[in-house]
Amino acid sequence: MTTRQPVDHHAAVAAETRKFTAVLDGVDLATPVPTCPGWTLAELVKHAGSVQRWFSVLLHTRIQSPPKTREVELQLPASTDAYPRWLEESAAVAAEAFAATDPNLPMWAWGADQHARFWARRMLFETLVHRVDAELALGLPPVIDRALAVDGIDEFLVNLPFAAFFAPKVAHLRGSGETIRFRTTDGDADWLVTLRPDGFGLDPAGPAAGTTADATVQATAADLLLLLYGRRQHIAEAVELDGDQDLLSRWFVNSAF
Repeated sequence: MTTRQPVDHHAAVAAETRKFTAVLDGVDLATPVPTCPGWTLAELVKHAGSVQRWFSVLLHTRIQSPPKTREVELQLPASTDAYPRWLEESAAVAAEAFAATDPNLPMWAWGADQHARFWARRMLFETLVHRVDAELALGLPPVIDRALAVDGIDEFLVNLPFAAFFAPKVAHLRGSGETIRFRTTDGDADWLVTLRPDGFGLDPAGPAAGTTADATVQATAADLLLLLYGRRQHIAEAVELDGDQDLLSRWFVNSAF
């Protein structure tokens, strides 16, 4: 049975933002970000802060239908040198939105969980993954808290079936009941994805004891999270792949987020 440690998404957004800005201390924000092709660190920071501010607007307005625009007042400083401080302020804007919103409030969300808590959880992993992007751009080894990594894997796999509007290749993840099992090697976290003729999805109960999947992906929670987000290659030594290799190739080609 999988045991998962609860995560305080509100507190984790603030903590991950602090880690993000610490990485940026004294560095050249014109540095390219290989994991986000075409972006510099400045553009990465602008994106992360913009997401925090936009999600905060959605929370304050208790949005009940898809937003017609993503425009939001960014209050972006004129100099990129001030971007790290601006990112800190973006997290403060988010904290105000969290404090003013019951996480269990019903809200529109593009993913599976139609409550305000969806947006805090999504904001967390936007921030965490882009913090990792900054570290990788600077040649720094990313460190991810295991509980956050496990929660992030779950959040990714739960919401991926709903992501076709911005990740259109997920529409190709169809099948006739093929299964892919994702397992952590530093704990008992375990997920089973089934590809069906009408789509794909995560078995919320997880794999039953003795379940044999058509393919299995194993790594530490941190490496598995980065693999799912395309920040690790599935051929990396840290990743163990078993079973139907064609099925796994189809997954990685079409699950880019």
